[in-house]
Amino acid sequence: MNLILMGLPGAGKGTQADKIVEKYSIPHISTGDMFRAAIKGGTELGKQAKAFMDAGNLVPDEVTIGIVRERLSNEDCKKGFLLDGFPRTVAQAEALEAMLTSLERKIDSVIYVEVPKDELFERLTGRWVSPTSGASYHVKFNPPKVEGICDKDGSQLIQRDDDKPETVANRLEVNLQQAQPLIDFYSEKGYLSKINGNQDISKVFEDIDQLLKGINE
Repeated sequence: MNLILMGLPGAGKGTQADKIVEKYSIPHISTGDMFRAAIKGGTELGKQAKAFMDAGNLVPDEVTIGIVRERLSNEDCKKGFLLDGFPRTVAQAEALEAMLTSLERKIDSVIYVEVPKDELFERLTGRWVSPTSGASYHVKFNPPKVEGICDKDGSQLIQRDDDKPETVANRLEVNLQQAQPLIDFYSEKGYLSKINGNQDISKVFEDIDQLLKGINE
């Protein structure tokens, strides 16, 4: 199965990716992993990507697509793959379509783990960490025994800048604006399946599993 996994920050995408990979034995391919592997492998495209990244610039689509093509041509992708974090734009999605057609392959499903924005906001802003032990807590889902205090070492918990309300609100808005054109693109193609991510983790995977079983039949 050739799959794409989508979801806003806090939707639990990473957890579901692990479960899909474990059950269906297909590689989980994230953009970051691909870039690191290409750079470490010293491929020509890896060298080009590194030059852009070292200069603090975005890697152009043609280089990214080339790296994706290299990765999807590997032996471990013969039975399928789970793409995560790519494509990010409609231009990349169109390039991916063309590339897969040339490889005589196609996308079987685009899984969008959907969670209401206010729920994501609560999930992301509720996280607090210990600056000394690194232990992580959540005011709703995993609270410390004493409010604001680390269970492990008694240190005062802090909130990372990334988890502060104004940062989270902006991050969600930016991600939603980026995701919407892709959601529309894959809906029109008939690939998109929305999965309710606002339920127990195991139930989310049950729903994904049912979807994938349908593809496999």
